[in-house]
Parts: sequence; structure tokens; C-alpha cells
Amino acid sequence: MADRPLRIAMIAPPWFQVPPDAYGGIEQLVADLVRTLADRGHEVTLIGAGNGDHLDATVLNTFDAPQAERIGESLPEALHAARAANLLDGLDVDVVHDHCLTGPLTAAARNARTVVTVHGPVTGELGDLYAELGDAVELVAISDAQRSFRPDLNWVATVHNAIDVAGFPYRGDKQDYVLFLGRMSHDKGVHVAIEATRGAGQRLVIAAKCAEEPEQAYFDEYVRPRLGPDVDFVGEADLDRKRELLRDARCLILPVLWEEPFGLVMVEALACGTPVVALRRGSVPEIVLPGENGLICDEPQDLPAALAEVGTIDPKACRRDAERRFDLPVMAQRYEHVYRARRARRVPFPADGPSAR
Repeated sequence: MADRPLRIAMIAPPWFQVPPDAYGGIEQLVADLVRTLADRGHEVTLIGAGNGDHLDATVLNTFDAPQAERIGESLPEALHAARAANLLDGLDVDVVHDHCLTGPLTAAARNARTVVTVHGPVTGELGDLYAELGDAVELVAISDAQRSFRPDLNWVATVHNAIDVAGFPYRGDKQDYVLFLGRMSHDKGVHVAIEATRGAGQRLVIAAKCAEEPEQAYFDEYVRPRLGPDVDFVGEADLDRKRELLRDARCLILPVLWEEPFGLVMVEALACGTPVVALRRGSVPEIVLPGENGLICDEPQDLPAALAEVGTIDPKACRRDAERRFDLPVMAQRYEHVYRARRARRVPFPADGPSAR
């Protein structure tokens, strides 16, 4: 029974293509997880928006095209959840793995257990939502830091996000620039990155999504006035350009100003042999091992010194660490334990304590 391949329904959010063309961290993770589970012999059905190109899975659509232009509206999310629930009625699966916000509201109406990966913070109303759902859903945290804010929720595991490490190019001889990669947001600390690299006398390359109104407003107020010859804003990078930038950078700077549950860009940098300099917030201490694959600072004013020191870290050690802790088979195996435990109606493997280093 334990060795029988699993039948898994994977539900992606409706906003971006799976896999995404550019921005879409959750969608990329879903695509990678679907591929890896299929490679490991499981039968996976993906429910999402768009066609799910290049995935070895049955794909069922809730929308013909992704709804990116409607992010922030409640109706597309609700319609997606309702359509996904109807599609699930016709499936015989062992477990439903939902990555959406409203989808878990339908979990109590089905026989298969629903596992929900919580991609956002569990403070405030989102945590209250999961609390109200009780044991109708079984929650997977993406970091112990995320989980610590609401230990009362129905957590069944902590599974760090992962990437296809082999798909990221490695380079040991780096170019002379610091990279910020993400989106334009005060929480991401782009303005802090500019001040820190300028204070260290180094060049900064910013590759950031800046498409939505709040992102543009932040850029205009905090970032544009700080631009200069030592700061190169290249806009949003597609997948190929992102990997080139990560490969060549002397380090990634992550001056995150909130308790971010998981920063996948840190793992992507490590896969390229690029160390990380970050502020001690959220999942950073679970990913960055000081002196081994990067440096952690407690305050923004400490970042310039760390940027000067980070060149002593071996790029090969960064790559090895990504392979050991954050490669796709590592994540898929942990989810397999979670799925099999749900199918067998038993407590999962020891994932309730701090994640192993």
C-alpha cells in the first residue's frame, strides 16, 4: 500500500501560467512539483488556468487563460475555487494539494483529504481563516518561521520550497555587481539595497517586477530618486535573463523588511553558486548559513560591511548546499510522506519539529 503510486490533484492559483513565463513563484513551484512527482511515478492532475504546457500531467482548466490582469479581485478567485471543486467531483484521487486562498473552503465536502501549502503569512485574517477551517484542511508550512506565528493551526509538516538545481547555471568566477531580484515593494527593501551597495562602494543591478500600481508608486517615491550611475534598473527579467543575472552576480542582496515566509530567490542564487547577504527576517536564518553560503545582518546599517566580506565565501559550497537541502527530489520526497500519511489517515513522518539542517 505504501509503495503504490499516488493519485494527486494539484490545484494552482488562477493568476499566472503554469509554468510561468516570467513572474510567478507559486506557479513555478507547482510546475516543478508536478514534474518531479510524475517522474517519481505518481499520477498527477493539475487544475489551473491556461494550458499547462510541458507538464507530464492531466491538465484541467478553470479558465482558458490566466487571470493576471484581475489580481486583487475576489470574483476570479471564487470562480476558480468553485470550478475546481466541480472538477474534483469527477476525479478519483488519494489527496488534493491546494495552493490557493479560497479553494480550501470546499475541502470539507470531499472524501479525499486536502493538503494546503500556505504560501503567505499566517498573521492576521489569513491565519484566522485557516483556524476556522480547523481539521478540514491539513496545512504545510514553507518555513518554521512562518509556522511559529500561529502554532495553533492544523500544521502537519514543514516543507521548504525547492528548485531544479541542475537547471540553474553555475559560475565560480563572478562579475563585479550585487543583484537585487524580486518585485518593487517596500517590504522587499529595494531602497535599502541601493543605500547598502552605495555605502559599500559597489554596483547594484535591480531586476524587479514593477507592473502594478502600488509597485509603480513605491518605485516613484523610494527608488527613482535614489537611482544613479552605480545603480542599473533593468526591469522585470524573464527566466533566462534571471538565471544569467544570478549566475554572474558576486552576491544576491535581500534586505527584506518583513517576516517573509520563504524567499525562493535565495535558493536560486545558491544554485548558481552566488552567496546571499540578507537581513535576519522570516525564513532567512533557515536558508542562509553564515560564513558558508552567505551572511546575515541584524540591521540595514550592517549590510555594507557584509557586502565587502561576502567575497570570501566559496561559490562551490553554495551550489552544494542548494543540492543538499533545496533540490526538487528533496521537496518531493517530503510531500510524498505527507500525502501517504493523509491517505493512510495517520500522523506524518517527523516534520513537526524544526526543519533539519
